[in-house]
Amino acid sequence: MLGKELLVRLDSDMARGIFTRLYNTENIETACQRYSSLIEEYLRDKPEWFPHSKFPETGGDIHVFSSPGRTELGGNHTDHNQGKVLAASVQLDAVAIAAPRRDNMVYFRSKGFPDTEIDISDLSMHPDEKGTTAALIRGIAAEFNKRGDPIGGFSANAASQVLPGSGLSSSASLEVLIGKIFDRLYGKGKMSALEIAQIGQKAENNYFGKPCGLMDQVACASGGAVAIDFKDLSSPVVKQVDFNPAALNLALCVVDTGGNHADLTADYAAIPAEMKAVAACLGRNVLRDLDLQAVMDNAAQIRKTAGDRALLRAFHFFAENERVDAMLESMEALNKAAAEEDKQSFLGAFLDQVSSSGNSSWEILQNIYAPHNPREQGISTALALTRIYLKNNCNNSGICRVHGGGFAGTIQAYIPAAAMPGYREYIQSFFGKGSVTVLNIRPAGVVELNF
Repeated sequence: MLGKELLVRLDSDMARGIFTRLYNTENIETACQRYSSLIEEYLRDKPEWFPHSKFPETGGDIHVFSSPGRTELGGNHTDHNQGKVLAASVQLDAVAIAAPRRDNMVYFRSKGFPDTEIDISDLSMHPDEKGTTAALIRGIAAEFNKRGDPIGGFSANAASQVLPGSGLSSSASLEVLIGKIFDRLYGKGKMSALEIAQIGQKAENNYFGKPCGLMDQVACASGGAVAIDFKDLSSPVVKQVDFNPAALNLALCVVDTGGNHADLTADYAAIPAEMKAVAACLGRNVLRDLDLQAVMDNAAQIRKTAGDRALLRAFHFFAENERVDAMLESMEALNKAAAEEDKQSFLGAFLDQVSSSGNSSWEILQNIYAPHNPREQGISTALALTRIYLKNNCNNSGICRVHGGGFAGTIQAYIPAAAMPGYREYIQSFFGKGSVTVLNIRPAGVVELNF
């Protein structure tokens, strides 16, 4: 579709329907302005980057893509040892206006970040690109090529609401966005959400240089709430589950504690490494190949070989897998319940498991603050402050937990809807204006939008 035609179509019932599904009714106008701005910039800026009129064989067609961030609902630090997780895509997303090119150049502009310009004729790893958007693009292109799928250059103008360090997986959102662009522009959109997620993870692990699991990419690619079992990494079991906290009079939110994310890579990497070290003590590669009893039977030797913290993190892994099963069971029972009393009972059981997950992360997994910097404990402080608020204002009816990787960043909280305005004002008095973000579960994963 040509850019000018696309701008006109943004002001249509079809566009409003799409924006309602992705962002809810109250955000339609904001979404329309956001997309219009990206398209206008594409048409106006850097003609050598965005040659929208130079491809008569394609009619200068422009494509629109959206990729959500994700929130972790359960299964903290289990995916990298082939465990179980619950996650959901959210309304905060990355949007890209993109068109194919006749060469192998990729021009990628994203607001707030340096422009990226790379030639994907070269798919080798570039050590100097580690930690950059260029590394992700080149790595994703390399994975497509390795699978025998076609690739080519493209120009894209993007903007993301999934802020780095927010715990909402900005990197995974970007990875599956880039994967979707390649797949749609050159592969006819035949790839599954899981395949796009796996490609993104490979690029992040190998080219970007971060040892992440697969949960973030699967949640961003799939859409809605999903239960994921990673026992078979080549074919994880992904199960959709209906989940809408707002319909239960709960506000699901995250609090950005403003922590320093510098020098945390080693802390993140130590968790999967220590869990795998416990598995190695018993001749296995990952903890999913074992059970709790086998670890308990060999705990004395594991303490000597892998250390106490590794043993504790293994305990967390097994208990967290059980909690994910219990949470999923409660969610499914809640969806089937007809009587209000039953709904409240199943909701209470779900929240109890969420709370237990948070306690385990704090006490046993130990990913609440960085060991080398004990003076900075924003997550611990936010959790303690939230517990005080819930006790004094909500009769302890809400819960909170660490969100995502931990050590710095965000907490997650379920706050009774009526108490949410007060909670926002309260917690922002400690962490600043804009530190609280209410999340809506978005039904769509990474997608091309056809207006």
